[in-house]
Amino acid sequence: MATFLYKLGRFSFRRRHFVALLWTALLVLAGVGAASAPAAGSSSFSIPGTEAQKAFDLLEQRFPGSSADGATARVVFKAPDGEKMTDAAHRATVEKTVGELGDGSEVVSVTDPYTTHAVSKDGTVAYASVKYEVSSVELQDASKEALETAADQARDAGLTVETGGDALQAQAGQEATGEIIGLALAAVVLVVTLGSLVAAGLPLLTAIIGVGIGVSTITALASALDLGDTTSTLALMIGLAVGIDYALFIVSRYRAELAEGRGREEAVGRATGTAGSAVVFAGLTVVIALAGLSVVGVPMLTKMGLAAAGTVVVAVLIALTMIPALLGYAGRKVRPAGEKVRRPGRRTRKDSAQSSATDSVTGAGVAKPNMGARWASFVVRRPVAVLLLGVLGLGAIALPATQLELGLPDDGSQPTSTTQRRAYDLLSEGFGPGFNGPLMLVVDAKGSADPEAAATAVTDEVKDLDDVVTVTPATFNKTGDTAMITVVPDSKPSSTETEDLVHAIRDAGAGVTADTDAKVLVTGTTAMNIDFSQKLTDALIPYLALVVGLAFLLLIVVFRSVLVPLKAALGFLLSVLAALGAVVAVFQWGWLSGLLGVEETGPIMSMMPIFMVGVVFGLAMDYEVFLVTRMREAYVHGESPGQAVVTGFRYSARVVAAAAVIMIAVFSGFIGSSESMIKMIGFGLAIAVFFDAFVVRMAIVPAVLALLGKRAWWLPAWLDRALPNVDVEGEGLRTPGDTAPRDEDKELVRV
Repeated sequence: MATFLYKLGRFSFRRRHFVALLWTALLVLAGVGAASAPAAGSSSFSIPGTEAQKAFDLLEQRFPGSSADGATARVVFKAPDGEKMTDAAHRATVEKTVGELGDGSEVVSVTDPYTTHAVSKDGTVAYASVKYEVSSVELQDASKEALETAADQARDAGLTVETGGDALQAQAGQEATGEIIGLALAAVVLVVTLGSLVAAGLPLLTAIIGVGIGVSTITALASALDLGDTTSTLALMIGLAVGIDYALFIVSRYRAELAEGRGREEAVGRATGTAGSAVVFAGLTVVIALAGLSVVGVPMLTKMGLAAAGTVVVAVLIALTMIPALLGYAGRKVRPAGEKVRRPGRRTRKDSAQSSATDSVTGAGVAKPNMGARWASFVVRRPVAVLLLGVLGLGAIALPATQLELGLPDDGSQPTSTTQRRAYDLLSEGFGPGFNGPLMLVVDAKGSADPEAAATAVTDEVKDLDDVVTVTPATFNKTGDTAMITVVPDSKPSSTETEDLVHAIRDAGAGVTADTDAKVLVTGTTAMNIDFSQKLTDALIPYLALVVGLAFLLLIVVFRSVLVPLKAALGFLLSVLAALGAVVAVFQWGWLSGLLGVEETGPIMSMMPIFMVGVVFGLAMDYEVFLVTRMREAYVHGESPGQAVVTGFRYSARVVAAAAVIMIAVFSGFIGSSESMIKMIGFGLAIAVFFDAFVVRMAIVPAVLALLGKRAWWLPAWLDRALPNVDVEGEGLRTPGDTAPRDEDKELVRV
């Protein structure tokens, strides 16, 4: 592989005009497609194989024309202090509003709160329900504007009016302040690491081009493939982070090759052949992790994973081709590593070049080892203490994860500035918290001798359950073989009490089925969320086995070792558990919630653990590959295990640390989003990268390798013969002069 990438790098360097033109054309093409494509809304939500989804599909079949998937809105009215909604003037205002709402071309029905008894017991709150024939994604702007206008007119009459439901879907905050700050921090880190504005600008430029192509392609295909706006946001988050990191590693290696005295074209080829090989395998682990989300069986999650994986593929290809091309354009503006700290008066030119190579990545002074080497030598001398401190520290942070509660956000998790959240609060105030999450019972009595008796039996059973406030009479379809029953819980939708109630209703329904041959299914948004959480929980172990297993095999090929990939996987599990613990502490328990702008604590989003596992595993393997590859490279060229650890840190530690800081900065930029899912994922990924890069890879990994010694690189002979030789270390590119031992490294470690 190294030889192929070496040739690809030199080709891109020589044919830089062609390569730059090709990527520019792809960016323009994707941009034109995105500009001409229909706007994306929220993707449809379905959970194949769950009871809630089966009930939903049955409603579509047995109640034709009911628009079960149609958008809904609840217009909530509250009377001024000391007044009631039953007052004549307020009643007239509400009735006028209901009449205006019913005039919409897409409206199926509007309920009058005075005829449906939708007025609170104290008379201060009332609501009207609006049903549309199309989903919230397909709802025309005219219908949304009519809904907002009707609410505004009622406000002008002196009422407090808020609108809940999905018709006015709360949009994610479009402010780019956080992302801009993250990019600015990334730029500063790049300048410090690479030593010049030009060198720092290359990773930023290529990452932006790659993300532009990926996100524009997603936008262009959003309507055809039913991709929600969250899909492009996550692709942007991940693509930007890995795009900068992959380019950073190749540019850093290029500067190191220049410091060895090689010509620019040769340096580009060697940088692409060595660091580029690591980029390919690191990118493969990320793609495996993201594409593996398809095993969960939830279409929305599959699309998100595949879209983000596609953006990562683009980032890898750009790093391998466009970075060499841009280095050709940059010429001497990208200097060799360590050039500015040479002291010609004190060393010969040959010694000076060797010193620059010693600090090829870090740019540290020539007279002493850099910080990465000094830290590694300390860890190698104190491996047990460092290992225990790292493991116990992350273990303590992971403890809150034992109290993890899963759920999906509803209007109650929206910012208090949104009308959806205020409507949610008004309904809770007037009718109780459970009113925001009613359960829909579907009684399939097609095989029952007496459908009405079956529906009555279900109603009687449910009324006697705990945490039930109201059970509405059954509503039958035209053929009389299917009934709908609405159950209002006493607890809020995301509570464990409501989840227990759903399971209790299903248990009671099994008894009704045995007595009447009628099937009882529970659906509704709350039940769908509960089933979704359960499906993700059930899929977590198989997903971990698939992703970790495939990546384990891939890393065996890369490192030609059994214990190094095993250590990498175990270290990842430790960092992701610690990150989950931090997420629980902030978003579920409320620690530091004010600082991070978390307005409402509650259950952790159902998809958060499995999504974070996938993404963080891929990113963790990035650092493992980049850091340990240099150790492997030193070991196979004759250095002792301890010396190899120090050499790996000498060349890679500062760049890996810079890459991690860049990722943390990019992910942290999304914490400012008003979309709770984006905020939570941004925080989770940022803290996970911090734990994995600076605790696991920088402390635990060298400690374990120091303890294992030569055993770390053990591989059974039969397996060694069976594995393909991918030459990640660039062995095929080396000349005899490249393998000279380094006395300075030997003095750093006593093994």
